[in-house]
Amino acid sequence: METLRLILLFVHILGFAALLGGLLVQARESGPKRVNALMRDGAGTAFLTGLALVGVLEATDGVDVNHAKIAVKLVISLVILVLVMANLRKERIPQGLWLGLLALTVLNIGVATFWTSAHL
Repeated sequence: METLRLILLFVHILGFAALLGGLLVQARESGPKRVNALMRDGAGTAFLTGLALVGVLEATDGVDVNHAKIAVKLVISLVILVLVMANLRKERIPQGLWLGLLALTVLNIGVATFWTSAHL
């Protein structure tokens, strides 16, 4: 079970890296921002592996899952996923939406990193 948890965690981190990379690659561009495939794939991967991680942790004996942290991360991830999917086919997105996606992504990474608990 520990191996599965580590694999899911690794893929979860890769998903957020892809989402953040898809956002940051557009930071230097002065032209219009858009939702790209990297953002779509990263948001979907991070969301699904996050759900799977919680399932694995809940199934593991002796692991206390911090449900408040999970709820916060779930809501943020769901908002990111919905915004990305809703704007996927648009030629351009407003600068504010791009900044909002970037802020939500960094916030979600921050919640995972700095929220004090031994496990999720």
